[in-house]
Formats: sequence, C-alpha cells, structure tokens
Amino acid sequence: LGFDYGYSITRPNTLTIWEAQFGDFSNGAQIMLDQFISCAEDKWKVMSGLVMLLPHGYEGQGAEHSSARLERYLQLCAQYNMQVVNCTTPANFFHVLRRQLKRDFRKPLVVFSPKSLLRHPLCTSTMEELASGEFQTIFDDENANAKQVKKLVFCSGKLYYELLQKREELKDNRTALVRLEQLYPLPIKQIEKLIKKYDVEKLIWAQEEPENMGAWSYLLTQLRAYPLELISRSASAATASGSSKDAAIRQAKIIDEVFKS
Repeated sequence: LGFDYGYSITRPNTLTIWEAQFGDFSNGAQIMLDQFISCAEDKWKVMSGLVMLLPHGYEGQGAEHSSARLERYLQLCAQYNMQVVNCTTPANFFHVLRRQLKRDFRKPLVVFSPKSLLRHPLCTSTMEELASGEFQTIFDDENANAKQVKKLVFCSGKLYYELLQKREELKDNRTALVRLEQLYPLPIKQIEKLIKKYDVEKLIWAQEEPENMGAWSYLLTQLRAYPLELISRSASAATASGSSKDAAIRQAKIIDEVFKS
C-alpha cells in the first residue's frame, strides 16, 4: 500500500489502484492510512489520487471476509480529505473511477464493494449508462410513490438488493429504499431533499454491520436534525459471525425488521 501511495503521488495522471483480496487486508496497513493517506494533504500539502478497493459485504464468509471496517475510514474523514463510496451499479463504479482522473485535483478514493454483486442478476448497467452520465452520490427509489410511502429507508451496498427483493415479495408500496452511494463527503443536500419529498415520520438507516460498526455513528453526527432510527446487527466484538448459518439468520432478521409496521 505504501508503494502504491508513493506511486500515485509521483504519477498523478495515472489511475493507481490498490486492491485488498479481502477487506481485512487493510487492517495490517493501518499505519499507512493514519499517517499518510488520510492526512498528508493537511500536513504537507501532498495530494494523492490513490484508489483502494476493499471487498465489504455480509455474505456468510466469516468476520475477516465480511467487513473492511467502514467505520474506521469514516472516522478519518474530515476537511474533504478523502472519498468513501459503496457503489451498487457497474456504471456508478465506472464513473467514480473516471471521476478520479477527470477532476483537476486529486483525493484518495476508498471503494467498499461486496463480491456477491459481481454475479447478482439485478446489479447491471446498460451501455448507455456506462457511456454517458456521471457518478451518482445517491439513488432515489424510482419505483416508490411518494404519496403512498410511510417509511423512508436509507442503506448502502448489497443490502439494497436484499431489501428490494423482500419488498417485492411482500408487495410493499409503503416503503421507499434510498441508496447512499457516497458516504463521504455525504450528500446532505440531496438527502434533505428526499426527506422533504417523502415527508414521512419514520426515517431508518439500515446496515449489515453491528450497531457499534458501519456508518451508523458517523451518520448520527451528520444528520442530527432528523429522527433517524437504526436497524442493524447487535453490537459485537467481532465484525461478523464465523458461522454461515448464524450469519444468514442475522441477515434475515435485519431485512424482516425493516418491513415491520
């Protein structure tokens, strides 16, 4: 990681990508993140366009294969020092990488992405979506009727597709599912616009991570003015269960909880 970080500084017009086979690979590189990647611009006015690809998603493969410690990166974010995203479409992933080089400045980009979306039948984009447009920081629910919606649910990553499938099974038209594609900088104006659009009493942040992890604590500080509720795994010492059966039960519980009245 240190080598790629240095390369990104000396070759700013090259798209430099460091990929962790699993999210926990970055745990051993924490010094590079804390001392250089997150704060070098503030300390030494050194800019970097390094991209870090971190697999992240609760797919029943155990603690070290589930979480890239999203909460740690969000704690390092301030003064527009980095970008943290969790893309849910191929087009949005392409455009966020394209944005790295099209901009006239450089910022580190941290991409959290579930491996299962590589094969998910709903996770697709058209050639037109790839060829035109730009990176979307947030996706509104195109299928929701604002007049019928009673519950607005914000989420990110692959959990969206699981919630979408459950909503279709239940034929639920009272729940809107909004995806946060960019977690930092948080698109607060767009979020507030959607909250005003749906005008509901029930605002939920749903996440796969335990309560003491993920984006929950960060969002609480960013959206203090709103009565945001949490649906997640219970607080835990480990990022995820080592049992695939236990993981499936916990995941189903989160999904069911979202659609309770």
